[in-house]
Amino acid sequence: MTKTGYCVIIYEITTFKEGTLAKRAKVKPIHYVDNEKFLKEMIIYKAGFDEAKAKDELPPMISEYLGECFMKIAQRLSFRPNFINYAFKDDMISDGIENCIQYIKNFNPEKSSNPFAYFTQIIYYAFIRRIQKEKKQLYIKYKTMQSAPSLLENVEVSANDSDKGYNQETMNTDQKANMYNFIKNFEDAKAAKSVAKKPVKTTNLEYFMVA
Repeated sequence: MTKTGYCVIIYEITTFKEGTLAKRAKVKPIHYVDNEKFLKEMIIYKAGFDEAKAKDELPPMISEYLGECFMKIAQRLSFRPNFINYAFKDDMISDGIENCIQYIKNFNPEKSSNPFAYFTQIIYYAFIRRIQKEKKQLYIKYKTMQSAPSLLENVEVSANDSDKGYNQETMNTDQKANMYNFIKNFEDAKAAKSVAKKPVKTTNLEYFMVA
């Protein structure tokens, strides 16, 4: 028996009548979260929550196992290619776990038997919101720097921006170019989103033609 990642490979030797041997491999996947046990724990919690709500009492404590599941899902998701390079990844994980605790009461085991998928989606969107929040804060900082040329030449950038090559030194030409590109991309995305949400107004003539 050998372990590879999260799978256990078990090799069996089968003897045929002709005397030949054949090697057959059976793969037993072992997920980092046991969805069946996860569901059982959620059923227990939901029953306790509904009972406490009916009695107008405080909700029950979330079990250690459920907390471990939230932590594992958040940590695992943070290593996906679209999340792994963010400097504020710890904040993303914290947001994801916090949202799981906040919305745990909404999980309905009568409608879903997959708590893993439910909480993965919650954590995913918590990550997205944190990224949007951090980008907005970075945009505000960059716009302030752009509108103050005297500050731009002698600015000190926080350690949180180290992934972009900033290390508490005066910004060089490439870093300034990155800043300008970030501002432009942020404003372009914001403008495109605004246009997409803008309702189409119907004129009186159009109402007349439709009638």
